[in-house]
Amino acid sequence: MPETTTHDDLWRLAAAYDVVPRYRGHDGHDHEASDETVVRVLAALGVDASSPERITLALAHVENMPWRRVLPPVVVLREGTSAQVPVHVTHGDPVEVWLELDPEAGGGRREVTQVDVVVEPRAVDGRLVGRATFALPDDLPLGWHEIRAEGPSAHAHSPVVVTPQRLELPERLRTGGVWGVMAQLYSVRSRTSWGVGDLADLAELGWLAAHRWGADFLLINPLHAAEPVEPLTPSPYLPTTRRFVNPLYVRVEDVRETAYLSAADRALVEWAAEPVLSLDTDPGPLDRDAVWAAKRAALEVVFAHPRSPARQAELDAFVEEEGEGLREFALWCALVERHGPPAGWSDDLRDPMSDAVAAAAVELADRVEFWSWLQWVADEQLEHAQRVARDGGMALGIMHDLAVGVHAEGADAWALRDVLATGASVGAPPDMYNQQGQDWSQPPWHPEGLARAAYRPYRDMLRTVLRHAGAIRIDHVLGLFRLWWVPAGNSAKDGAYVRYDHDALVGILALEAHRAGAVVIGEDLGTVEPWVRDYLAERGILGTSVLWFEQLHDGRPRPPEDYRELVLATVTTHDLPPTAGYLAGEHVTLRDRLGLLSKPVAEVRAQAAAERDHMLDALQERGLLGHDPSERETVEALHRWIRATPSVLLGVSLADAVGERRAQNQPGTDQEYPNWKVPLADGTGRLVLLEDLFTSARAQSLADAMGQ
Repeated sequence: MPETTTHDDLWRLAAAYDVVPRYRGHDGHDHEASDETVVRVLAALGVDASSPERITLALAHVENMPWRRVLPPVVVLREGTSAQVPVHVTHGDPVEVWLELDPEAGGGRREVTQVDVVVEPRAVDGRLVGRATFALPDDLPLGWHEIRAEGPSAHAHSPVVVTPQRLELPERLRTGGVWGVMAQLYSVRSRTSWGVGDLADLAELGWLAAHRWGADFLLINPLHAAEPVEPLTPSPYLPTTRRFVNPLYVRVEDVRETAYLSAADRALVEWAAEPVLSLDTDPGPLDRDAVWAAKRAALEVVFAHPRSPARQAELDAFVEEEGEGLREFALWCALVERHGPPAGWSDDLRDPMSDAVAAAAVELADRVEFWSWLQWVADEQLEHAQRVARDGGMALGIMHDLAVGVHAEGADAWALRDVLATGASVGAPPDMYNQQGQDWSQPPWHPEGLARAAYRPYRDMLRTVLRHAGAIRIDHVLGLFRLWWVPAGNSAKDGAYVRYDHDALVGILALEAHRAGAVVIGEDLGTVEPWVRDYLAERGILGTSVLWFEQLHDGRPRPPEDYRELVLATVTTHDLPPTAGYLAGEHVTLRDRLGLLSKPVAEVRAQAAAERDHMLDALQERGLLGHDPSERETVEALHRWIRATPSVLLGVSLADAVGERRAQNQPGTDQEYPNWKVPLADGTGRLVLLEDLFTSARAQSLADAMGQ
């Protein structure tokens, strides 16, 4: 086969599986993946394109694949629209098709009409297959319905998901300018926190931010679960699962049964707490391992205490409601306790459907119950935090953060192996801040596998995160459209985009947020196709604007009146130093020290200084900043700049409120910088505890500026 034909066929096969070898980069130029990279991405999708013959076979397979199914695995459509559903049966066979409506939408049966669409039958696997086409009505209610097909060669059912045309904003947000606080919860400690900020601190912070400052939301880092035993991965953006909560954040004293412990058991809890309570005033990097070891020991004592009949019934109902997903997660935790990290497991334990795992579930039943119980008490404390924040006066309350993906050796990678791809990881192509590209070491959703599962794993994850949320931030929301896949063995820059069914993913997100009464914010920074932001706005998904990234072509700052309306606008982000540090150019100094610059440091420093000077000039031109301003005055002026935008949500970093200068995270590093371990402190490095936060004159002044 000629080489050009092989290349063309490879790209046809790539298109059939939504692999996109060519993309427009941040530099405005087109970039193209090598054929070798495309072959490796297809391999990660389970497609063998290693030779011209294999490519030909794969093309034939993908063309016949829909004809092998009676029904599509799932149908997702918008409210008020119809859809045509192909039904495949042996040619000439009759088939009856109908809908069973979601019980939450009233239930019942709806007939489905066949429409006159002529499609020639196709010979597939030695059988002549015909296609009948049925039209779904355009007045279906929102919800998860089911289409059923019955006949001599048909016995099938598939979900039909009807999603909102648009996720509407709450009335209070429609006038714009609603502001809130952004915090890394683990870094916000009180004197009773056991070494990291927890869910009791979350409730306290939410109520006080509303009551004292007038804030309407509290955006926090992802609370997804980490490893069940030490060492814990510090990054909240690299969890073992996105569906369940990290029990590290549980406040032991707030578990109801703690109040009824015997004197001896209470002493055990106090002894566990003693070595870590002193960490609350330790200015060094946070020690999650020590904290979790202490909390786990204490929680074991509390778990062993009998629960009242009503409390036990509540726990049982929670476990039943969470279903197989919780049981699998709890079993995975128990297996890690027993056998260590999954990388060292035997093959039979790595298969959740194996006899060995089934036997382990029986043997470890008490440990499965413990890890399930931890999710229940965490859920109770999350519910309390959201209620307290709303009672304090917040319009939204807690805004949760959804990470892009999960750890490659985590619970989701084990339990959801049919919907997560192996052989590749998620990342980002090179951009102005990361010229080498990024590899986040997370397995991506498998587009076809996720569709075959009718998006249920995605739905279940969203429902758990949204249950006690007034809003949700979707980290790298562009991943609902396409993800940068880095094949195993490739560098981060040698990847390719894989497209997803964004109508389905965004629609289901909107449906679940609608049911939860939550606002959705998508972090749409980075390399963005122009139409994506328009699409998200059309669906009622807010975007993100960061002041330092909002620049005109000549490098000057975008005027505040030209910001998008449907966004969360902020001055900074957790991947940059707080504003005081950014103004001082510490992002350049740090990246130079860590060897992350691809240009001479003098050139990068000059660019940063020009960016800062353009911004300061703009602030002075608008009368927001005087001459020779202090650091605090400059930080407040920058926040008044976003206050002048039409953006419906405005976010203030808690680090900016206290004058912190250190970044929480430096992208492109792992052990080189204490990522996600920096406790909240002021500009001098003096710790700021929760008890002192609302007596800070600097923080109050910034809150006053936002409330004007």
